[in-house]
Amino acid sequence: MSFEEEWSGLKRTALERQTSMRLNQLAPEAGGGGAAPDLKTAPARKRKFANTIETELEGPTCAAGDIADGAMSTAAKAFAGWDTAAGLKKSHERWEGKAKRLQGRLASHKTQLRGAANQLVNTDLDVGQTLRRPPSNLSGL
Repeated sequence: MSFEEEWSGLKRTALERQTSMRLNQLAPEAGGGGAAPDLKTAPARKRKFANTIETELEGPTCAAGDIADGAMSTAAKAFAGWDTAAGLKKSHERWEGKAKRLQGRLASHKTQLRGAANQLVNTDLDVGQTLRRPPSNLSGL
């Protein structure tokens, strides 16, 4: 079998497997398949909220944890030898854990907000680029 015969057979097989789509009507004047858009997003607001977390919440949360560190250490030393000192130490450990978890959640939310804003914008741009892409002679192969 020659190359031309084999290539012709492969193209014929590809065309047989190709599916096609037929629309029975045009899209509504508003575009899309529905009467009204159902996905609403505001990337600028997501970025604004992420910046608010970064500039107004993360710093004070960390500072609040540090303030408690000094006060608890001083109080635990003052009650050295008493059961109260052990209780203060345990309370301080819990406080530190909760403060670190809160800082982690704030950082996570900030990252997720920025990621969602970028992903939705990039998806819109990709879809738009795909729809504007001119068809190629090789598209059906």
